[in-house]
Amino acid sequence: MTRLMPRLSLSALAPVAAVAALMSAAAAQPVAAQGMQMSDDERAAFRAEIRSYLLENPDVIFEAVAEFERRNAAAQADMDITLVEINADEIFHDGHSWVGGNPDGDLTLVEFMDYRCSFCARAYPHVMDFVQNDGNVRLVIKEFPILGPQSEVMSRFAIAVQHLGEPAQYEEIHGRLIGWEGDFTETSARLLADELGLDPEAVLAEMRADSVTQVLVTNRELAQRLQISGTPTFVLGTGERGEMLRGFLPADEMRGRAADMRG
Repeated sequence: MTRLMPRLSLSALAPVAAVAALMSAAAAQPVAAQGMQMSDDERAAFRAEIRSYLLENPDVIFEAVAEFERRNAAAQADMDITLVEINADEIFHDGHSWVGGNPDGDLTLVEFMDYRCSFCARAYPHVMDFVQNDGNVRLVIKEFPILGPQSEVMSRFAIAVQHLGEPAQYEEIHGRLIGWEGDFTETSARLLADELGLDPEAVLAEMRADSVTQVLVTNRELAQRLQISGTPTFVLGTGERGEMLRGFLPADEMRGRAADMRG
């Protein structure tokens, strides 16, 4: 997943946190509850015993890390379900995002994506494989440019095409931009608009329009409420409830998630 800002992984920090927690417990004088106080020598000896035990049994640390990450993932999944329920209308039926796949599908796959995101490009064929082979999935694309000015220019172009053209033209341009190499310039926009049969000047003007800006602002605000900081991020659901899938998923895993959701 491409993130808005880099951050250390929990797996990198958790071993340190586990040891720190144990040492803090040692410093907390566990016998104080019984009205006893450790002397400095007793406290030092107790800490030495903990250190010795961890050195002799390092697997304990990784067991604690695994349990920590399991609990954290479960808590995040529960929170994601709640966030989806609260924001379901804007996620699944915002009225401005492009809708593809089967418009009457029993499940909807929503993707927050950025055209400069390498993981989005990697995910693209898997998304299309899943949607096309399932045949009963509605696909919603939310333009979410977070990787700089080029990302925003490309999203503005795609939204302008959506506003001025037909759904099939947006679908075509979405597929072309996701694999775009090099800079995307005004000349690029003119050439692509002309290839689509659209007026290049009208497209360039629409790219600067308030209506396009509002789409991007609305998508960013929704992403903030959903605690989305990276792309791609997916929401798979029924239109009223669903689960968030943070990061790239292969088509087979998407099919598995869909099967579970359908029961």
